[in-house]
Amino acid sequence: MININPKKLTLVILLVLCSFISFAQATKFKVTLDAGHGAHDFGAVYNGHIEKNINLGITLKVGKILEKNSSIDVIYTRKTDVFIDLVERANIANRADATIFVSIHCNANKNTAADGTETYVMGMSKNASNLEAAKRENSVVTLEKDYKQKYQGFDPNKPETMLGMTIMQEEFIENSIALAGKVQDRFVQDLGKKSRGGGVKQAPYMVLHKAYMPRVLIENGFISNPVEGAKLDSEEGQQEIAEAIAQAIVSYKKDFFDGGTNENSTDKPSERIENKPIKAISEDTISKKKEPKIIDNKTEKGIVFKIQISASPTKLETIPSNFKGLTNITCTHTSIYKYMYGETSSYEEAKKLLKEATAKGYDSAFIIAFKDGKSINIKQAIK
Repeated sequence: MININPKKLTLVILLVLCSFISFAQATKFKVTLDAGHGAHDFGAVYNGHIEKNINLGITLKVGKILEKNSSIDVIYTRKTDVFIDLVERANIANRADATIFVSIHCNANKNTAADGTETYVMGMSKNASNLEAAKRENSVVTLEKDYKQKYQGFDPNKPETMLGMTIMQEEFIENSIALAGKVQDRFVQDLGKKSRGGGVKQAPYMVLHKAYMPRVLIENGFISNPVEGAKLDSEEGQQEIAEAIAQAIVSYKKDFFDGGTNENSTDKPSERIENKPIKAISEDTISKKKEPKIIDNKTEKGIVFKIQISASPTKLETIPSNFKGLTNITCTHTSIYKYMYGETSSYEEAKKLLKEATAKGYDSAFIIAFKDGKSINIKQAIK
């Protein structure tokens, strides 16, 4: 008969249990929900509808739905009517090592007939309406203490001063677009909402800039529209929006996280937090820098630039009629389909192709790079 020391057995059991708990926590899907605005920052106000309150109502309802799923942890940037700095909202997600960051807002327009939804990912845009939306949300930084020191060189009235901040935007862009696409799909398919201009857009939102994970900002509708505003400010309206967002998040989790397919970054967000002031780089400063080296290879080997014009879970035939008349469309597929326009070994030529794509209405298009057929960072490509 084997004699077992009860104390040693208890210690072994505790160690195994601790290891199991640690593993379970490490493999949990963590969602940071950010209710836009708060306290003295009311957001948009129309016809008695106050954006900060609607944002919080929807956020809490999304969280309540997700919390029923034992494999999901929910982190909130705020659960009450308080004011949180924009960079702190991102850092709440970073410190929690969140898997995704979802910022919840409402839209507004002087044209009270404007309606519909749109979901933004981080990025630079030349589209006037996208920049106007970003300018409106970024203006919140002026309510923060010492904002001029904290966001050195950043002018909330000029979103283009974030140009230098967006150089690494492609790090999470594919997953961010996929998440945004799922949100818009649920809005359109489940709620019958209008998806404005394709639904998924890019703009330089400060609240998204410092979140080191796939991140989106959802504009749930226009509170300036009498009908849509009333629906947004109702319990029924907020609940159906919350259910659509929660379903999109769960679908994203299934496609990108379950089964260990989450490969966005090797570094934890909590290890990347910077305490130094955020420096914005103006477009003038960028133009004074050394021009990128022009790569001139005649084959697909080496550096190749393409213009990503869209990404979708749906496969489309790469014919001009599906892409606003553009030819030379290629497609790659990992977890989603990415559609690209043109191909060149010259970065200067790629910028011309980008202008052609945006002229066709692809306002969120951006340059991507490949080396020997493998995707690489733009900074590496133009060294």
